[in-house]
Amino acid sequence: MRLSIVRLPILLLLLCASFGFCQSALAQQHVMTPELLWKLGRLGESAISSDGNTLVYSVRNYDLAANGATSNLVVSKIDGSEVRTLLTGWNLVADIQWGKFGEQDVLFFTGIKPDAEETEKDESVKVDPLDESPQIYRLELATGEITRITSLDDGVANVKFSPTGHHVAFTVDIKMDQDINDLYADLPKADARIIDSLMYRHWNAWHDYKYSHLHVAPVGPDGMIGQPHDLMQGMTVDCPVPPFGGSEQFCWSADGKQVCYTAKIATDWAESTDSDLYLLAINDDGSANGEAVCITEGRDGYDNNPSWSPDGKYIAFNSMVRPGFEADRNRIILYNCSNKKLDELTAGLDQNANHMHWLADSTGIIFVSEHRGSDHLFQMDIGTTNIRQLSEGWYDWDIVDEVSGSNQLLVTRTSMIRPTELHSLSLQDKSDKQISKINDEIYATLDLPTIRERWVEATDGQQIQNWVIYPPGFDESKQYPMLTYCQGGPQGQVSQFFSYRWNFHLMAANGYVIVAPNRRGLPGFGRAWNDQISGDWGGQAMKDILSSTDSMLAEPYINKKKAAAVGASFGGYTVYWLMGNHKDRFATMIAHCGVFNLESMYGSTEELFFVNHDLGGPYWQSPEIQKKYNEFSPHRFIQNWKTPLMVIHGEKDFRVPVTQGMEAFTAAQVQGIDSRFLYFPDEGHWVTGPQNGVLWHRLFFEWLDRYCK
Repeated sequence: MRLSIVRLPILLLLLCASFGFCQSALAQQHVMTPELLWKLGRLGESAISSDGNTLVYSVRNYDLAANGATSNLVVSKIDGSEVRTLLTGWNLVADIQWGKFGEQDVLFFTGIKPDAEETEKDESVKVDPLDESPQIYRLELATGEITRITSLDDGVANVKFSPTGHHVAFTVDIKMDQDINDLYADLPKADARIIDSLMYRHWNAWHDYKYSHLHVAPVGPDGMIGQPHDLMQGMTVDCPVPPFGGSEQFCWSADGKQVCYTAKIATDWAESTDSDLYLLAINDDGSANGEAVCITEGRDGYDNNPSWSPDGKYIAFNSMVRPGFEADRNRIILYNCSNKKLDELTAGLDQNANHMHWLADSTGIIFVSEHRGSDHLFQMDIGTTNIRQLSEGWYDWDIVDEVSGSNQLLVTRTSMIRPTELHSLSLQDKSDKQISKINDEIYATLDLPTIRERWVEATDGQQIQNWVIYPPGFDESKQYPMLTYCQGGPQGQVSQFFSYRWNFHLMAANGYVIVAPNRRGLPGFGRAWNDQISGDWGGQAMKDILSSTDSMLAEPYINKKKAAAVGASFGGYTVYWLMGNHKDRFATMIAHCGVFNLESMYGSTEELFFVNHDLGGPYWQSPEIQKKYNEFSPHRFIQNWKTPLMVIHGEKDFRVPVTQGMEAFTAAQVQGIDSRFLYFPDEGHWVTGPQNGVLWHRLFFEWLDRYCK
């Protein structure tokens, strides 16, 4: 008897019910998928009104079919009630802040308006080109009226109004270097670069002959922005410092008469981390009053992120003491505006102090710090050594602001299971309450993974913290495939982050148990633990990963023949190193943007200070340094390779150039090892395009499932 196509699903459902498989099959319909991951709204910036009653925040939403994203602006009461959307479908909403327009509380933000649908229907409709670049807008909540208050051809970024509201600071990209067509005007179609120094490209972009300069403009009584003044005129330096600096790298004084900004005025950009802070007085018209004064002279590491105390007495800033070490302990230094002295507020603290926030009464600073596998909030009081932890639980926390008239903080909370949402945090009992509910509707239908903490003994007797993520509906009586996650950095804690690439929730939803070791070289466990990886890339850190793997492989619910190792950046390096040293622990491996050959990496990467510190310098400098390259470079162990390998790399990755992935793939192919190369011509160190992201996950799991299921 032949079954018809119509009847087959019905029969399968009956069989499923008869043998008790229905629950499992239905559960598969309620787990995270790559497509659902891109449907999640992503919280942007937020701001509280001065009376503490009203909250505004932005949400970024992705459209998989359109392969793009738009932003909405949302307003609610501070407790999360009375939610309504103010703006929908803007191409950009950033720099949200409250201010005054006359007697009214208004919102200011940087925006790029939605694409005009009318232009698609009627070409005669003219769109103001200024609306297609980031400009500053004023939004009046009472009427909903939106007014563009800047009209700069190239747009603005990193906007901050002064505390008095009389001025606004922002950055503008200024072209200062000549390109090939400027130099040879008679060759307008020539396409080349003349390169005379290093740092000609950075992370994912070539130098564009422009520099980001801090500007200040007056704000008129009509609420419009006056003529901006370039505070860094003639300087071939940037504020903020690229590639990741933002508006946190400059600040206003409490009286609105001075700015303090970060700049890296170094001749050896590729080998130096020496950034400094500069003070500059501002005239009424927004122009500079005199020369900028460096307040961090003689400090040769990172000095950045200034924050002026509300009472105007201090400037707090972050500082790393050791030159050339991008993962040194991040300290908080106080600059006394009266006597010009510098003092470390965090002296003796064996952990980082990031993301500073002054209390409104200037008596203390709240900061974020990695701590035992999570990012927690801490408070330090000025003039004392008192430090207390404000947050608890397996979450990554960050500070937004104090809530006026209450004993509450507005914070963000993230976990491996769920992306960032706004919460209130009580300073009395550390309890928290969710305020924004961006993804509540999606999560109401999901079966969730489970997280457990696991401590494993290392080969040197130390204890390694591991996060273990179990699939939804985990049953210890069954066996599961396992993924060993290898963290990048190399100094970046495995915290409660919610990644849209290395997403543990999605991995677990696909039926894998994930072990994520906080191996040697990661912050949150003291400086000795963090620093041990420098000069020892292929040493104790690799042993920690293998110890953590072996501990999990001993569990009866893990299928020992169905384990894989995966990782990106230094995690990709780890995968390549394990390819030659794992001794049959893994059935397959995936390396994303990993370092394969330390010598060719040195000659093609951009931030040389990173490899100079962690490997001791260029490989030709001394026999001792060459020995480290030989001992730690994964390509030295190719003769041991036999494990199926998937290589993923982006053409625009200049930190770990794409040739690293090509070399690894070639090595596998020449030896007849089952291997695949997933190449993205328009992606860099990360994969940011929605459809590229879904493709990444589909092929990631397709490869893993081939060998582990």
